[in-house]
Amino acid sequence: MSPRRAVKRVCLAYSGGLDTSVILHWLIDQYDCEVVAYAADVGQAEELSGLSEKAKATGAVDCIVRDLREEFVSDYVFPAIRGAALYEGTYMLGTALARPLIAKAQVEVARETGCDAVAHGATGKGNDQVRFELTYRALAPELKVIAPWREEAWEIRSRPDCIAYAEKYAIPVTATLEKPYSTDRNLMHISFEGGILEDPWRAPDESMFVMSESPEAAPDVPVELVIGFERGTPVSVDGERLGPADLLAHLNQVAGVHGVGRVDMVENRFVGLKSRGVYETPGGTLLHAAHRAMESITLDRDVMHERDRMAPRFAELIYNGFWFSPEMKMMRAAIEASQENVTGEVRVRVYKGGVTVTGRRSPVSLYDEALASFDDADEEHGYDQADATGFIRLQGLRLTPPRR
Repeated sequence: MSPRRAVKRVCLAYSGGLDTSVILHWLIDQYDCEVVAYAADVGQAEELSGLSEKAKATGAVDCIVRDLREEFVSDYVFPAIRGAALYEGTYMLGTALARPLIAKAQVEVARETGCDAVAHGATGKGNDQVRFELTYRALAPELKVIAPWREEAWEIRSRPDCIAYAEKYAIPVTATLEKPYSTDRNLMHISFEGGILEDPWRAPDESMFVMSESPEAAPDVPVELVIGFERGTPVSVDGERLGPADLLAHLNQVAGVHGVGRVDMVENRFVGLKSRGVYETPGGTLLHAAHRAMESITLDRDVMHERDRMAPRFAELIYNGFWFSPEMKMMRAAIEASQENVTGEVRVRVYKGGVTVTGRRSPVSLYDEALASFDDADEEHGYDQADATGFIRLQGLRLTPPRR
């Protein structure tokens, strides 16, 4: 072991699954160090009880589980909704939003437990390695970073290799060779990629989906919901105030039953590869639609257009892992300023995979029914139709062919 890479104690982002269980043992074996296992609860719907015992049975000196569900929704998901963040116009960024929070809490655990290094199980081909490590760099540059999948000493190249390693060292895992794709779940979404999905022509198997019914099998009767917003943040459903995690969980359930939120796309990873991903984001789909409708009557036209110009870049920063960058701080400040008056209620109907906005109202609405009406007298509301003549002439000056 070279002095440059020597570490005494490592904080490992740990799930208890096959990969991170193997990595835990491998770190101890290769680095002759102590390992603190750290797990984040971001609503992945996995049983976290017993995780500590499993980690310690594999050799960890401690296992710390952090409940990050409320923080995830309030400080990461909702800002993305307010910023209309859709990567490449489609992906609602469920995994990308969770990673900086998980890494931030990992840094906190590392410092609290006296670790001099952090480690993760992300591969060298994906986005997550970047998201984890840019967060480490921004928040704790003094910590060494270990990424086993990129190390020369890491000889594991496949799932069978992982299983063989676990069997060799009696690592307590329950894994089989049959894993047709990889998944990642949190309160925002569930993603599916790799394996059989690497063929972009192959349709996803219906049995694969977890959070949503197929639109064809969804109820034949639509349901309507009223979502309340305060300064761009969802705060209530059908008049009942809910905390961030409960609100999103409730919308996931309702929208999922009605087949809302499925996406199948080929996206551009930050590392330069194209990747096919299938996503279920039922509650997030509802919130994006409702939030846009809320803005339609409360946001100034040019403020909306400026925010919309920022939205693709905002989504790209999230996707690429720059949550804690200076440009993200600046952009988030501008987005938050745009949301000052985005308050009111939106009524949405969900049916057979579709989301339709059927109403919106606000105490600070910019929509003036009398002014917008084609029937009412205009002058008394401050609009003289004759003024449009000069307006159109000025707009058309540059369109008028020059005289010859």
